[in-house]
Amino acid sequence: MPQKSTFLRGRRIIPNPIGKNVGVGDLVETYFQAYNAGRLSEACRLFVTSMLKNDVTVGMSIAGALTPAGLGGSCVVPMMEAGFIDWIVSTGANLYHDSHFAIGLSLHQGSPFVDDKLLKRESVIRIYDVVFDYNVLVSTDEFYRRLFAGPEFQKVMSTSEFHYKIGKYLLERESVLNLSHSSILATGFKYKIPIYTSSPGDSAIGMNAAEAALYGGKCGFDVIADVNETSAIVLEAKRKGGKSGVLILGGGSPKNFLLQTEPQIQEVLKIDEKGHDYFIQFTDARPDTGGLSGATPSEAVSWGKIDPSKLSDTVVSYVDSTIAMPIFASYALWKRKPRRHKRLYFKREELLRHLARAAARARKRSSRRTDVPPHIH
Repeated sequence: MPQKSTFLRGRRIIPNPIGKNVGVGDLVETYFQAYNAGRLSEACRLFVTSMLKNDVTVGMSIAGALTPAGLGGSCVVPMMEAGFIDWIVSTGANLYHDSHFAIGLSLHQGSPFVDDKLLKRESVIRIYDVVFDYNVLVSTDEFYRRLFAGPEFQKVMSTSEFHYKIGKYLLERESVLNLSHSSILATGFKYKIPIYTSSPGDSAIGMNAAEAALYGGKCGFDVIADVNETSAIVLEAKRKGGKSGVLILGGGSPKNFLLQTEPQIQEVLKIDEKGHDYFIQFTDARPDTGGLSGATPSEAVSWGKIDPSKLSDTVVSYVDSTIAMPIFASYALWKRKPRRHKRLYFKREELLRHLARAAARARKRSSRRTDVPPHIH
């Protein structure tokens, strides 16, 4: 009998009839067998079997209007609470819209097929099929305006510190309102999870900080500190004998900011490193248009973003994050017990010192290699 091809060693596809009330675990493990359902299943299994080991530091990036659809409180927060997410890069817009829920405001399911001129006349804002009253924006702006007038915001700071301070007040507001759900920023404050925004001026939070600056406010963003802090987090994970994993929702600037930590370590700081160890992305972007949102893990290898020996531990599922995340989060919470929180926010200064020492050693080695012998002119 001829030897079976190595290409036929995958699990056999079995078209079992689906039953009533099938759980998420059965969907993922039994019925998601091919195409992007297969990739979603692979992502779920990679996350729970490898990325959630205690020695892995997991970074998450969030792009696209996910929090207006409720995914902040429903999916991201439970994963943060379970210790599955150690640091985050998000668009400012996602954090701003997540704040609506934290201060007791409401968003509603609507239709994408409405007359937007009529919505404008009735002061209704639309994000595809999510709708809300214009006053939701006004009330949230007022909340932030009052915060930014406070003494603790009269300084230039990293966005992790900025978001940590906001999270404190959002957590207090949720407690006063007795809300059963929490926001990303409030949860970040509670569990000391650093949260960054790669483009802090590109959202209503940044717009309100800019308004405060017009009237003499001193609140500002140190984006250079963000670059160093995030790189320090990744380097520390690797130097302590652990690994670094990235979970990417959508793409855009947060994806790049999450991944650029490795080129910053290797290319700029000259520290000997190999790239992130695990990569999971949910996206609907194509790779052939040249946009970063669709760029593959294989392409990321060429930049030093992904360890080339770890490509087998990367998964891209071309599926809407609003479909993938409830399944992904539910599966992870069902399959794995909570991890101990790394509380990286409180370790930032220590990690920066470690990064600076490693960079100084690398610079010294690099300068020795590039010194021109004295007899050559």
